[in-house]
Amino acid sequence: MMLSLSACATVQWYGQALHGQLSLLSQREDIEQLIAHPETAPELRKKLALTLEIRAFASEQLGLPDNDSYTDYVELGRDAVLWNVIAVPEFSLQPKTWCYPLVGCLAYRGWFKRERAEREADTLAASGFDTRVSPVPAYSTLGKLEDPLTSAMLRWDEATLAGLIFHELAHQRVFVSGETAFNEAYATSVERVGVERWFTYRNEPDKLKAWQMRLEAHQQLVDWLLQTRMRLADVYAIDTEHEILGADILTAAKQVGFSQLRAEYRDWAVRRGQDPFAAFFDRPLNNADLALVSTYEAGVHAFDALLAKYAQDLEDFHLAVEKLAQAGSDERADFLNK
Repeated sequence: MMLSLSACATVQWYGQALHGQLSLLSQREDIEQLIAHPETAPELRKKLALTLEIRAFASEQLGLPDNDSYTDYVELGRDAVLWNVIAVPEFSLQPKTWCYPLVGCLAYRGWFKRERAEREADTLAASGFDTRVSPVPAYSTLGKLEDPLTSAMLRWDEATLAGLIFHELAHQRVFVSGETAFNEAYATSVERVGVERWFTYRNEPDKLKAWQMRLEAHQQLVDWLLQTRMRLADVYAIDTEHEILGADILTAAKQVGFSQLRAEYRDWAVRRGQDPFAAFFDRPLNNADLALVSTYEAGVHAFDALLAKYAQDLEDFHLAVEKLAQAGSDERADFLNK
């Protein structure tokens, strides 16, 4: 029996995913042994020791799973563990989804080789999608496997490294199949309170302040993206079949939307005397840059409010989130939209 092109592509994707995961597992080295090894470079030894402290803090102080995830190390030889492809129709903000066992349907597809991700993005772009290929330094197998620390993770500063570990371990504690908005908002909330408590625990107020300032700038970028997303969503909703306004007018409106986004950022950067998101704005922007921002960011406030309800007690907070995870999808949607 012959497989369709779509089926062949699916088989190829699962093949590379299996090969990539097995490659990660086969390259793992125990972090404690690496720290003790005399030939380990001093800078790497220092970062690995810091990671073990972060890992212990996550379980002891944040109520996150106590297992062997992030106690092994993999030298990747590349700047990401995998690359996600995000694809959105030219005049829509609803991303294409791919469905997988255990995790349900997600708005991205990951490739362990960048060229394969770029090839799929090019194919989707030729079919009329706006696309983005995004590097991923870490991801979670939801506790099914012992997720390793990777060299890509160690490229980041301490705050980002700690946040990544807290975020991915949060997915191991609570994960609802197919509900990306709920899962990511929860993990992001845990990540941020975790980083704040990490620097407080370490009595490093200067690092805490620097991270808070960076988070404030990030939130400003998120707000601009959400505003742009809302403006373009209103335009796209007028002409879902592209027969009222037509493709030319929709294209022009889309260009105006992204031009306004750039102008808002440029004015802010000039006033601030800094250009922290230059790399983001130096590239052509499209719907794929807007598609996931509401998924990852818009629901964080609901979890922050829930944590406040439990007087910042993380264990009570986690238990409440676990209860929500067992509830119906409508209840979770209402919670996120409060």
